[in-house]
Amino acid sequence: MPISPRFLEAVSYAAALHGNQRRKFSGEPYLAHLLAVAAIVMEHGGDEDEAIAALLHDAAEDQGGPPTLAEIRRRFGEPVAQIVDGCTDTTDNPKPPWRPRKEAYLVHLPGASASVRLVSAADKLHNARSILREYRRHGESIWSLFRGGREGTLWYYRAVVESLKRSGSNALVEELGRAVTELEQLVRSTEPHRGTTGNAEN
Repeated sequence: MPISPRFLEAVSYAAALHGNQRRKFSGEPYLAHLLAVAAIVMEHGGDEDEAIAALLHDAAEDQGGPPTLAEIRRRFGEPVAQIVDGCTDTTDNPKPPWRPRKEAYLVHLPGASASVRLVSAADKLHNARSILREYRRHGESIWSLFRGGREGTLWYYRAVVESLKRSGSNALVEELGRAVTELEQLVRSTEPHRGTTGNAEN
């Protein structure tokens, strides 16, 4: 995919919107996540609109709601705005309760456009890889930073994989599935055991 001034403008806009944000478990600049998601999208054949949407996929949800989405539409066009909108599970502030919000997103995902599913899968893949890394570093303490806790987070990422597969699998969805499986197995391997049966606690 050729890199145009339009893409570079999107990098600059994402940096301006998210410049003060940090990743909640690692503390790294949030822009690193956005660039990583855009990179995954490009690695899996995404076009410029999809790569720009990857840079801005959290902009409406976390940085201004509908007015920000309108600005994205003005700057980068309707296709980008539609992808960002499709990757957004709420623009309400404060956000609705976590579980119903995620359940609604899971219902929406299989019928979303291929572009939305591409950006969503790339986002979740980078998140899953980041959670794996931080779990190896810090163990169970990381779950206190997630609204869904350990069980809710594991449920959600597995459910995203299954929702995406309902629209047909591909290399990116399979890679996401492998990352989620690795996370599940790592968490289970560190669970305490009861008695002499060797069965992990539920």
